[in-house]
Amino acid sequence: MNKRLIMLLPLAVFVVLALFLGKGLFLNPREVPSPFIGRPAPQFALAEVGNPARSFSPKEMLGKVWMLNVWAPWCVSCRQEHGVLMQLKDQGVVIVGLNWKDKDREAAELMARMGTPYVINLEDLDGRVGIDYGVTGTPETFLIDKQGIIRYKQTGPINAEVWTEKLEPRMKEMAK
Repeated sequence: MNKRLIMLLPLAVFVVLALFLGKGLFLNPREVPSPFIGRPAPQFALAEVGNPARSFSPKEMLGKVWMLNVWAPWCVSCRQEHGVLMQLKDQGVVIVGLNWKDKDREAAELMARMGTPYVINLEDLDGRVGIDYGVTGTPETFLIDKQGIIRYKQTGPINAEVWTEKLEPRMKEMAK
């Protein structure tokens, strides 16, 4: 009996590993779960891009549903989502920009040329605020409710499909 168990053990281990690896084939690698969902948004105070005299803190947004969009001028995907963000701004969606690790300080010129979808665009030159939010790359967008709680994290660019299927329903629910 023990010989049979010993012989079946490698097969059982193989089956378990195959199940885990097989499940992984159906996961979206762009969807990184965030430990911040359901927790208060990290607090910070940052200067506005191109206007260091004006600063912003998430405390200013209490009572509002808003999006924190982490982007960078060097990010190709960020440029792809720019047009959608401009449309959302025109629809009254409140978006705060977090210009992440823009060492060359290209954001002000880029926004002057392309237009800005943000109510305020903040400089996170050293990336510390991004680290506090668990940012792994750009673009990433956080939905934050009226109480300052992060309710959702979108990894990757926002397009029409992402907006209508993921973000808009959540924002409508949070606005109630």
